[in-house]
Formats: sequence, C-alpha cells, structure tokens
Amino acid sequence: MKKKFLYAFLIFLVLGAVFLTFKAKNGKGEQLKTMEAQTGEIAETALAVGTIEPENEVKVKSTISGIVSEIYFKTGDKKEKGESLFKVSPNPTPLEYAEASRNIEVAEVTFKQSQLVRDRTLQLYQSQLVPKSDMDAVNAAYSQAMLQFKIAREKFELLEKGRIRLANKKINSIVKSPISGVILTQEVYRGDPVVPLTNFQPGTVLCAMADMQNMLFKGTVDEIDVGKLKPGMIAQIKIGALPGAEVQGLLERISPKARKDGNSTLFDIEISIKETPGILLRAGYSATARVKIREKSNIVVIPERLVSFEGDKRFVEIKTGETLRKQEITTGLSDGLNIEAVTGVKRGDLLVERPPRDLE
Repeated sequence: MKKKFLYAFLIFLVLGAVFLTFKAKNGKGEQLKTMEAQTGEIAETALAVGTIEPENEVKVKSTISGIVSEIYFKTGDKKEKGESLFKVSPNPTPLEYAEASRNIEVAEVTFKQSQLVRDRTLQLYQSQLVPKSDMDAVNAAYSQAMLQFKIAREKFELLEKGRIRLANKKINSIVKSPISGVILTQEVYRGDPVVPLTNFQPGTVLCAMADMQNMLFKGTVDEIDVGKLKPGMIAQIKIGALPGAEVQGLLERISPKARKDGNSTLFDIEISIKETPGILLRAGYSATARVKIREKSNIVVIPERLVSFEGDKRFVEIKTGETLRKQEITTGLSDGLNIEAVTGVKRGDLLVERPPRDLE
C-alpha cells in the first residue's frame, strides 16, 4: 500500500513539472517588466588605463666619486632646492693618491723654476738688457706655473679631505637637492660606492625626487579610440586605491607612434591633473581615465539591452494599456549601457523588458 502511494506521488510531481514547463514555454504566467523611457544625457568616452606619476621626476647623481658617509633625509621628506642630501667622502685608490701627490711636487718644481727665471729676467729688464716683450713672456710663464701649482694642490686637498675653498666659495662633496620636492626613492645607503656623473658615464643614481604638486595620468588607449581624441579634451580619472574619489584632468599629449602589448595596439597618452583639494595623490597609483569625446543632453535615453536587431533594423517592445507592440526605432549616441533613441520612442513610453531565455 505504501509503495502504491509513493508511486502515485512521484507521478504527480512529474506531471506537475511537465505542466509548468509547457506553461512557461507558451508564455502563460510570464511576468513582463516595463521600464519608462526617460530624457537625460549620454557621453561617448574613450577608456585609458595607467598610473598617476609626477610631471617631472629627477634622478639625483653626484659629480664626485667616493663612499656615501652621511644621508640627510628619509624617504617621503620634502626638501627645498639647495638643501643637503648626501655627503660623499673621497675614496681614492693608492694609485690616484700617489699620482695627485707627485703632481703637486712636479708643479712646485716648475713654479720655483719659473720664479727664478722671472727674477733674473727682471734684473736684466731693469738694466735695459732685455726688451719688454721678453719680460712679458717670462711673467706669463710664471703666472701659468703658479696657477698649475695651485690646481694640483687643490685637487690633492679635494681628493684627501673632500672639501676646499676657492675665492671665498666653499666647495665640498655634499650632494644637494637640485629642485624643491619630495624624496620618492633612496637608491644608496651608508658605505655604498658612488660613481660620478661625467661625459663618459651616467653615474650612480643616489635618489629620485619630484614636485608632487604637478601630477600626470600616464596611460594607454586602444587604437580604436585614439582617432577620436585630441588635446584639450576633459577626462574623469578614477583611482583604484581611493574608492569613490574622482579627479578631473585635461588631455595633454597623444603619442604619434603605437606600441604592441600582446595582440593589442596601444597609444600612450598623458593627462594633466587639475587641483585635487582633499585628495592626496601618490606616485604609482593605478587609475583609469575616461576621456569625454562628445556628449548630448536632453535626449530620450533607453537601456541598450532592450534593443533587438533584425538585419539593419532596430526594435523595442512598447506596452500601451494591455497591448504590446513592436516598434522600429533609430538610435544615436551610446555609452555602452544606454543609447539615444532618435525616433520611435518618446519620453514616458513603457518599454518591455523580457526575462532572459533559458538555453535549451
């Protein structure tokens, strides 16, 4: 008896499921949602992906070789132009030290010899035994020898102590800030060797600094959108690390040459960021920018998902009372979510939104 009851219950469930499926396929009991057409505005935008960077970032280098002995900042500190950053102590090789010492001795011998020649020639000149031109030549040689002796002595002092004074001006091995800005990175520490910046070598980067008041968005746009862009367009920038924060910028530069990234063809762009009161921007923030290409306002706007396509024609369903009708429309500007209805739909029309169909 129990088995018969169980079989009857199972048959009832199967028949009920078949009935509901048949009913759903025939549209009976289907709940149709409607959406009222509204007037609004639509903007066509180009999406750029990139980062927030300082407009000018400076790599600080030294013109003196040696070893870092003192550091006068911490990363994140703000430094004014001319403030001390590093002290580089000389670290000459034995060969350099010996060469500088011998150069002083050679220059001193040459100077003393030219001094003797000048004194003798002066006596002869006073006795009118040599012409003035000879005296002038001897004086020039004496001055040159004296200058060479001073240069050799100053080089040795700078090599040995790392500081000298020339014409009441102190010259030392302190590396100073070239700009007013914030220290972004520190590349060397106490005890690290420093290779100087010369015409033949790039030199050791000691630190990087930048003026954080002038920031840029640096990113890329796809080749599909780049033809629509031009400098001066307004951009809205959203920063990943600051949810809800949005800053405005102005498109400044578009690269004339594309670059490949995988299978994509991208163009570099730069957007200058306007004042951002209350928002602290840091170098390296990831961000997205939407560059406004064109926009329309006070137009009929409908969700693009409600538009169906049949060949080159576009249609929507409109409900009037209890009647549904299929209406051909012409469309205009789209932002990917909403689209402009140029004809066929007016404000207040009820658009039918059918539920998605199940895949069979």
